[in-house]
Amino acid sequence: MLIKRDFYLQQLIDGKQNGLIKIVTGIRRCGKSYLLFKLFKQHLLQSGVEFDHIIEIALDDIENRTLREPLALYHHIKQRIADKDLYYILLDEVQLVPHFEEVLNSLLHLANADVYVTGSNSKFLSSDIVTEFRGRGDQIHLFPLSLAEFCEGTQQKPEDAWPDYYTFGGLPQVLSLKTDQKKLDYLSHLFESVYLKDIVERHRVKQTAELEELVRVMASAIGAPLNPTRLENTFKSVKRVNIDSSTINKYIGYMQDAFIVEKAVRYDVKGKKHIGSLAKYYFSDLGLRNAILGLRQQEESHIMENIIYNELRRRGCKVDVGMVSHREVDANGKWMRKQLEVDFVVNDGNRMCYIQSALEMPDAEKRQQETNSLMRIKDAFQKIIVVKGNIKPWRDENGILTISLLQFLMDPKSHHLQ
Repeated sequence: MLIKRDFYLQQLIDGKQNGLIKIVTGIRRCGKSYLLFKLFKQHLLQSGVEFDHIIEIALDDIENRTLREPLALYHHIKQRIADKDLYYILLDEVQLVPHFEEVLNSLLHLANADVYVTGSNSKFLSSDIVTEFRGRGDQIHLFPLSLAEFCEGTQQKPEDAWPDYYTFGGLPQVLSLKTDQKKLDYLSHLFESVYLKDIVERHRVKQTAELEELVRVMASAIGAPLNPTRLENTFKSVKRVNIDSSTINKYIGYMQDAFIVEKAVRYDVKGKKHIGSLAKYYFSDLGLRNAILGLRQQEESHIMENIIYNELRRRGCKVDVGMVSHREVDANGKWMRKQLEVDFVVNDGNRMCYIQSALEMPDAEKRQQETNSLMRIKDAFQKIIVVKGNIKPWRDENGILTISLLQFLMDPKSHHLQ
């Protein structure tokens, strides 16, 4: 099974010899080592780089155990640099080296060394590593497989792959498992023994049961506006658990640092500013989310929204949740102020678009509901409705584009269709 992952490989290629440490981050088991040590190394060799000018060290290999000492690793690398030609240094699981930051900083001083690193836990499971090397590091953030990559790995058509994809997600190992039960067992075990364990150990979390329950609550609420206070009230009234909003906020931060969830904040489209404390949280991998819930709550509309969000983020877009305020007359003839939601306000460089996710639009009433907020946005940016049905793209008299979900996910430029 070969999945090219060209989108990320090109980022590594574009970063060659830029004087920065290339830091491959991402949720655990999403394919970081495969990208660097299989695909990128293959590119280097095919580009004419000599084999002995690629210094590849897997620090989790027992043969390299002695290299987990900082000075030993640094001296080993320097000894292998035998001439003034360029050397590519590929380090896997570098977090196993104490004070690895000092090693990497020292390698930056070598004029003929181009450094690439990955890691799977501790600081590398978190955004800390990016902060540590701000100005000296070039982050390549790896997401689980997109639908297009999933189809490449399974050799399936998108319509055939979709049920498995939205149920079991895009962690590459899932593709090699033959039965639904094995996939579910793998994902459940991965979450409990790896992701949750790393958070608990790294942050010395004492209320582990409360942390687990918070993850389950957030998994069941994808697509719903949340904040720590609202979650605290949910715990008290429904779960009969006493956990305060400050602790909830801290735990959510741990989940974000570990790339388990991402936060989409609310954006006032007319006022052009971020507003309020409510936000939406989307899971980086839907298979993990579904396994956490034991494959319950399989609402395809919410899962579809999460997958669209992930696809936009994978494309490098900044994504907010849009709010459009307007005034209308109520049943009693009084003016009232209402807020309408735009699922996604998408910024891609100097381009912008607005996207609504709709599982289906069977009639004019449903279409009006989905277009209501878009119609009240008066700028000229692209406005898109993504629907699950198998339709050809079409644009109505107001310029709103309607496109099928599968075409949207399979075409990396679909959010810029003109």
